[in-house]
Amino acid sequence: MAKCAFLGLGVMGFPMAGHLRANGHDVQVWNRTPSRAQEWEDIHGEGAAQTLEVAVEGCDYVMICVGADQDVFDIMDRTLPSLAPGTTVIDHTTASPDCAREVAKRLADAGVDFIDAPISGGQSGAEAGRLSIMCGGERSVFDAAEPVLRSYGKTITYLGAAGSGQTAKCVNQICIAGTLQGLSEGLRFAQAAGLDPDALLSAIGGGAAQSWQMDNRLLSMAADEFDFGFAIDWMRKDLAIALSEAEAMGLDLPVAAQVDAAYGKVQEMGGGRQDTSALVRSLPKT
Repeated sequence: MAKCAFLGLGVMGFPMAGHLRANGHDVQVWNRTPSRAQEWEDIHGEGAAQTLEVAVEGCDYVMICVGADQDVFDIMDRTLPSLAPGTTVIDHTTASPDCAREVAKRLADAGVDFIDAPISGGQSGAEAGRLSIMCGGERSVFDAAEPVLRSYGKTITYLGAAGSGQTAKCVNQICIAGTLQGLSEGLRFAQAAGLDPDALLSAIGGGAAQSWQMDNRLLSMAADEFDFGFAIDWMRKDLAIALSEAEAMGLDLPVAAQVDAAYGKVQEMGGGRQDTSALVRSLPKT
């Protein structure tokens, strides 16, 4: 079993670190708000580290799951002097591909390995230990780390050099944005026509229109229930990365840009912390 540090105990990181412990790994956790780490220790018996340096000391693997590029860079600045050569840092943050490549270079100069490993599956996937994990880095490093990632990952895919995992996550968010836009428009159309949402889901949920979003969000969208799941604030951060990458490649992403602007409207309505399915709120009911 491996000695692991898990840095960042948000709605995703908290259960992910728990799955590591449940699978027999030695786990130390750290969170910017110490009470969150103490809450994790109260559940699991031990493991809350008072400082980043203590958390990563002597670890085989250091998992990071924080908010954005700057958070990753800040953690690297603080922990790099404490990371022993041969340690593998696995970043589950949804960050930019450039961030992943820069961190990989800095760590390599210190003899530390790196995998950018953004995740998909939401809070429910983290709690069930069934996340999809998109990985970039050296293949041999990925192969060694995969059994540890199996603690909370169902689908774990190697995609190429450092930054490839984050690039795949951009694709993931672009696709989700388009799916939710179609689902939102379809729901408003159905509501205007007077269709029953339960009957509608039964009618089309097993056909070509089926999606995870339809299965898990159509009825809650119809009921105007959005206080759960992946927050719009985070989705806009992710879409900003994808749109920036697209611009650098000379690509136009019209639907992703439209959805991003629509999410801005929902934020202005006070919905920044609501689930991404609250996109439907940008389309008024008739």
